[in-house]
Amino acid sequence: MVTLARVVEVLDGLYDPRWAADWDAVGLVCGDPDAEVRRILFAVDPVAEVAREALDWPADLIVTHHPLFLRGVHGVAATTPKGRLVHSLIRAGIGLHVCHTNADAADPGVSDVLAGALGLTDLRPLDPRPDTPWLGVGRVGVLPEPEPLAAFGRRVAGALPSTAHGVRVAGDPERTVATVAVCGGAGDSYLDTVRALGVDAYVTADLRHHPASEATEHPGAPALLDVAHWASEWPWLDDAAARLRAVLAERGTTVETRISTLCTDPWASHADQGGTL
Repeated sequence: MVTLARVVEVLDGLYDPRWAADWDAVGLVCGDPDAEVRRILFAVDPVAEVAREALDWPADLIVTHHPLFLRGVHGVAATTPKGRLVHSLIRAGIGLHVCHTNADAADPGVSDVLAGALGLTDLRPLDPRPDTPWLGVGRVGVLPEPEPLAAFGRRVAGALPSTAHGVRVAGDPERTVATVAVCGGAGDSYLDTVRALGVDAYVTADLRHHPASEATEHPGAPALLDVAHWASEWPWLDDAAARLRAVLAERGTTVETRISTLCTDPWASHADQGGTL
């Protein structure tokens, strides 16, 4: 038998809470540390659809990348969506644990898996931690062979789960891409960093109009590939689950894990425009 406390101990060993950003909220959200854990559902977002999936399986624990609460709360009454989610999990005896920016900074972490999905090698952090430079947000790597941006865009689209957002590309389709920076999740705060590194392309999510437009105006600026936030982080789930199972197996215990395939990206569809602009 493995307890929730033991699972949390392993997760904290893989994704140390001390690596989380100071604004973040990681760790155990709800659950009895002494409860037995047999089934664990991994998902990007702690939303109602994921809670229903956990209830239907049924799971004993949900591990998500995104936090349920990022700001302080004074109550969890079932009068709000998040309050209702907490109530449903507690009634069912299902715990919730969050690995967010601590998983971003880990080695390997969220961006390692994203980079691996794109075939990048020789990885190093995009934004290394001063005290532990092998840890940090984002990754920089190289492709096995240089290829045109148009082909690299297709590579990115084929490596990530499909979303309504798709892959938006800024840059000359014929430019050669050999070195690439990636950042799982929102990464427009690193636009100046990737330009200074001299990479050929930058893959991330949530790029805003003005920062992206300004970034592409610089001579030698990297091509930009903007993907769905959810899609950029979803590949990490399987890696995290495998690493958790491996550590528990070394300690003589086993759990069953499942990766949620529910697309919880909030953008669900495109509305086609009629006529011409």
